[in-house]
Amino acid sequence: QVTCIEVVEAYVERIKEVNPLINAVVKDRFEEALQEAQQVDKLLSEGPGDDYLEEKFPLLGVPITVKEAFSLYGMPNTSGLVNRRNVIATSDATVVSRLKQAGAIPLGVTNCSELCMWYESSNRVYGRTNNPYDLQRIVGGSSGGEGSVLAAACSVVGVGSDIGGSIRMPAFFNGVFGHKPTTGVVPNDGQFPNAHGVRTSYLCTGPMCRYAEDLEPVLRVMAGPGVSKLKLNEKVSLEKIKFHCMDHDGGSIFVSPVDKEILLAQKKVVEHLESDLGVRVQRVAIHKMKYSFQIWSAMMSSKDGEGQEAQRFTDLLGDHGKPVWPLWELMKWLVGMSSHTLPAIALGLTEKLVNLNLSGKAKLVSMGKSLQEEMEALLGPDGVLLYPSHPTIAPKHHSPICMPFNFAYTAIFNVLGLPVTQCPLGLGSEGLPLGIQLVAAAYNDHLTLAVAQYLEKAFGGWVLPGKV
Repeated sequence: QVTCIEVVEAYVERIKEVNPLINAVVKDRFEEALQEAQQVDKLLSEGPGDDYLEEKFPLLGVPITVKEAFSLYGMPNTSGLVNRRNVIATSDATVVSRLKQAGAIPLGVTNCSELCMWYESSNRVYGRTNNPYDLQRIVGGSSGGEGSVLAAACSVVGVGSDIGGSIRMPAFFNGVFGHKPTTGVVPNDGQFPNAHGVRTSYLCTGPMCRYAEDLEPVLRVMAGPGVSKLKLNEKVSLEKIKFHCMDHDGGSIFVSPVDKEILLAQKKVVEHLESDLGVRVQRVAIHKMKYSFQIWSAMMSSKDGEGQEAQRFTDLLGDHGKPVWPLWELMKWLVGMSSHTLPAIALGLTEKLVNLNLSGKAKLVSMGKSLQEEMEALLGPDGVLLYPSHPTIAPKHHSPICMPFNFAYTAIFNVLGLPVTQCPLGLGSEGLPLGIQLVAAAYNDHLTLAVAQYLEKAFGGWVLPGKV
């Protein structure tokens, strides 16, 4: 009913309208996008047939945005690091290339946290990104620009990556859908920083979008040949899923208690599943989840199977230049002289502490492996776990520094390698998004994607900011 150029023009105008407020798109490629839209319209007018086009270009003419940490030809690729401010991508990351080949049209790149290792998207290159529901609130990180741009209706699909919740936290805080696939299915090539050593098993690239039904087709394109490992063609019978529910992590001393509104939203999901599907949602208490932050931290810094050490964050901060001394950077930061953000400096300082207690670390790694076995046994071939996405709704700017370990609610599933879909559940009393994580056993992504579509119909999914 509309031309591709009309669609792309509408999204370009929307970005121009709201980006001055949210600061999500840090570099656009509007001219190239409009030229690509013209080519799509030309292809459609030549009429090779809808079936052929749908098979060859499943995302033909769909406007997308890409996290700036991924290479997108001709666009900056700094990951918020000041000494990379002149780096321009000379090729496309594998997933970006696959999306382009499927017909998608990138509109630009979006903001992230410095080196993608913090849950507020703010850095010394592009500044801070704001939440469309309340500009005084964070968008999450590290794929925070994507969460913000999607929530503000500036893009259809976003490319995100996730090593501790970097897709799911922004999706939760901004009221959109995000999927962290089963580890090792979607390639991570072409992003900075990329994972090395043991972390290659924890980093995941995945789709973010406003509508649940868009997750699967985009995941198929992103996964390429790897999609054969997933069961996306299997029909899911929701009544046959074994649902489990856990309200909180069991009371970790490092993490905030879960907000009452988030608990209430989860309770409503349980009640709806039981009354509408006639299933029984099993309450579970998995004791080891209480140590989520410690397990994630220990496993992230452990050696891989070949004895290779995990890459140090301070080396990444230097980016092939001089090594960064966190204590010295902290002194510089206090007088406004550091080119790094406070969270990045703090992470550099804490990194050294983790390796001081090696026997304690080994115990935590062992606990993580045992938790993985426990989870796989619990979920099996037909189980889905309901679990909070985060202990609080979107916090105010800077406040994550006072509660730095709250990302443990998402991070634990990275080291367990499980697929997770973040699903919005409408807005709370302050007009901020609520949501829930849907977790399945490895390679059962089709279960969480199906439940997300079901809950979208029941709870309304994405809500346009300012509509209330």
